[in-house]
Amino acid sequence: MKNQATSPRVSIQTADFDLSTEVAALRAQDPRVGAVCSFIGTVRDRTAGTSGSISSMELEHYPGMTEKSIEAMMDAALKRFDIYGARVIHRVGLLQPLDQIVLVAVTSAHRGESFKACEFLMDYLKTQAPFWKKEQTPEGARWVDARVSDDAALARWGIAASN
Repeated sequence: MKNQATSPRVSIQTADFDLSTEVAALRAQDPRVGAVCSFIGTVRDRTAGTSGSISSMELEHYPGMTEKSIEAMMDAALKRFDIYGARVIHRVGLLQPLDQIVLVAVTSAHRGESFKACEFLMDYLKTQAPFWKKEQTPEGARWVDARVSDDAALARWGIAASN
């Protein structure tokens, strides 16, 4: 990937991110790019449909291991799909409802490959990336377990959930 030298493929950070800046860096000086697909995940104020049930979320990770795990899945996406580049930013620390948590952005010649690769990477992040999430609720703090629906989303790519 041409732009890898100017922007890392994976960033785990406490700071917020800007979609336009990240997409511009991913596309920079690559005239082959005809499509960019991006996904941004945000903190919701609810769980199981109950509004206001989450006042904050704290995300933890294992430095070094998390980046390595995501890099490996990005390598798999590059082999599986006809894409040029990808970028994943995942925030950690204390986040509030409406805060951005994650960005996945992918470039390719055509939209289909970008959409598939973006969804593949997000499905992986939801189930396999080593992050731990703790929600603050009116009943107190609780750790968030993986959802069966997230495991099923990963399975359609031929990957068994290991959580």
